[in-house]
Amino acid sequence: MKLIAITGGIGSGKSVVARIVQVMGYQVYDCDSRAKALMTESRDVKGELIEAFGTEVYMADGSLNRKHLSAVAFTDEKALARLNGIVHPATARDMLHWAESQATTGAQVAFVETALLRTAGLDLLVDDVWHVTAPDDVRVARVMVRSGLTAQQVRDRMASQLVEDRIADNEHVILNDNEAALLPQVIQLLNNIQST
Repeated sequence: MKLIAITGGIGSGKSVVARIVQVMGYQVYDCDSRAKALMTESRDVKGELIEAFGTEVYMADGSLNRKHLSAVAFTDEKALARLNGIVHPATARDMLHWAESQATTGAQVAFVETALLRTAGLDLLVDDVWHVTAPDDVRVARVMVRSGLTAQQVRDRMASQLVEDRIADNEHVILNDNEAALLPQVIQLLNNIQST
């Protein structure tokens, strides 16, 4: 089975591309939602997070205190590295388990949606990369609308993911600038897969 990453920085539109391939019948592993699930469902991950960031990382009902964790992790490089060191390996293990289950169903192609392809080491686990990109001002505006963050908060998050914005020579680029049509780009890439 061929495992393809759909990646791009915050606000690039990778989730839109992931939804397109899902509608076309492909399975997609969403690293962000699975990481969030693991932070509340995995006893090991919860224990490590409490050890690293204190009991206030969880609310009284056991749900993740996202506001607190974001405030800590996105303002302190060491804290972010510690968070990533807990969550990324757990997510990678979960993704590999998912990929194995997809292969046993006979799937020829499956996708992994991730904002942190290199940071999480997932670039070493996939066969191909579709990199979704958009101009910075477009990305900032998108994230502000959907999240309520200020422009500076969005730019801070973008700055923390600079390594992810770099497009490698072997990656396929999908331009999502609110002008270029996405569907033809996705169809072309899917056709390329089928012809190889």
